Amino acid sequence: MENREKEYIKREQNRKLKKVQEFKATGFAAGATLILTLILLFNSYNFKTGEINQSMLLLAGGYFLTALVQFGIWFKMKKEVCQDNKLKKGTRLLGYVMILFLLTGNIFAAIAGFLTIKEEKNLEYQLSIYSLLTTLGVMLVSLINLFKPYVSNTFMIGMILLGLVALIDVVTMVWIGKGVKGKQVDPKLKWAAVLLLLTAPTGNIFALVLSLVLFTKIRHRDDMATVEWIEVIRRIFRDNMASLGFFVVTFLLSISICSYLTFDYFVATENDYSAILLSPSLVYPFGTDNYGRCVFTRIVFGARISLVVGMLSTLVPIIIGGILGAVAGFYGNKIDNSIMRVLDILYAVPGILLAIAIVAAFGTSTFNLIMALSLGNVPVYARTVRATVLGLSNSEFVEAARACGAKDHVIILKHILPNSMAPIIVRATLSIGGAVLSTSSLSYLGLGVEPHIPEWGNILKIGSKYLETNSYLAIYPGLAIIVLVLAFNYLGDGLRDALDPKLK
Repeated sequence: MENREKEYIKREQNRKLKKVQEFKATGFAAGATLILTLILLFNSYNFKTGEINQSMLLLAGGYFLTALVQFGIWFKMKKEVCQDNKLKKGTRLLGYVMILFLLTGNIFAAIAGFLTIKEEKNLEYQLSIYSLLTTLGVMLVSLINLFKPYVSNTFMIGMILLGLVALIDVVTMVWIGKGVKGKQVDPKLKWAAVLLLLTAPTGNIFALVLSLVLFTKIRHRDDMATVEWIEVIRRIFRDNMASLGFFVVTFLLSISICSYLTFDYFVATENDYSAILLSPSLVYPFGTDNYGRCVFTRIVFGARISLVVGMLSTLVPIIIGGILGAVAGFYGNKIDNSIMRVLDILYAVPGILLAIAIVAAFGTSTFNLIMALSLGNVPVYARTVRATVLGLSNSEFVEAARACGAKDHVIILKHILPNSMAPIIVRATLSIGGAVLSTSSLSYLGLGVEPHIPEWGNILKIGSKYLETNSYLAIYPGLAIIVLVLAFNYLGDGLRDALDPKLK
């Protein structure tokens, strides 16, 4: 009986803790900080010479102390939730301590801190947090360039613009705290939405989504209408891993765009024989390769290639496969059989082998790589859209459109395809991660983008030759690939759950 009672109490405590977003965020931040500590410790030791980098060791020690503080706050949260079913005011004030850890570049601790200090957290507040931290994260990464002998000519312009964007994010966050009450939004916030929309070209998807949410809620303030896509976004942010994946993707997109101003492409591509195979340091955070090129800068510019290829190689088959699948599902019979049998032949060939054959035939280039990866995914999206269209073809709204005299292409484009987007979006999000992995794999084999271009697969290929002596050359591009693929997978899982009507 005692064991059963203990198990029951434990299950109840776990149930309570799962509902507390602050507890989960703080625990994840503490674990992430501990992992960063281990990475810094790894960077502090030169395996080639046996020397210890004191600055890296000191930074690792600082991160370890912050990890201990976060674990302490985490245990305090656990105790209060289990006993009182809520967090005390003093514990919430500790969120400001975690926000201060942003000075060390710890974005995860800052996210947990912002979530902790505010008890009632609406969607707008969460979006403003992630928008601000995305901008600050890009600024912190860009500031690493100050340790180099020289910086990009446009560095100061980029930092000033990012500073203005961060200021807009801070003002918006404070304004939202006062002007958003439930579904009611202060109409004056439309000016904040306009400013956020102007900052969206930096790659900050959170700022774009927040501005659209504010515009939509202001528009529907009278009828208090529930907008479905806003509810989907809200459900995504209930999932910590999905929101984290969203943040990683947005951050990498933003740093890829802002690197045009804050990073020097010369450092990533031009040889520097005076800095060959240097260990990680403040000047070269990820060390240098066999040509003296900064690996950190190459990974930053490599993110641009991975995202562009991954997104375009997913968008192209969505358009082609979506149209073919919609036509096949709508008309059926001979048209359906003709289209699907041709796609079945294409589907029978493994995608990676098809990509290798196309690149080998037409040569290595970014365009050829996108086309090669796109062609293999056309049957996948065609099948997905066809299955959805078959279920919608006889729907009442389709019959109503026919009765009104709408032409077939209008029905397909205006009525059927918009209602088929949910499974396509989920599959697309998951497919981008696979496309990134395929891009790196082909580049590693010498069949991806041009060898001189800083792409993660190319960087990994060079690093694989120095695994025993300079292992960091392979570890960091490999970690970058893993992080981006996992981010898209977690985001895709979150979207799937958010769009599932059974989980609403």
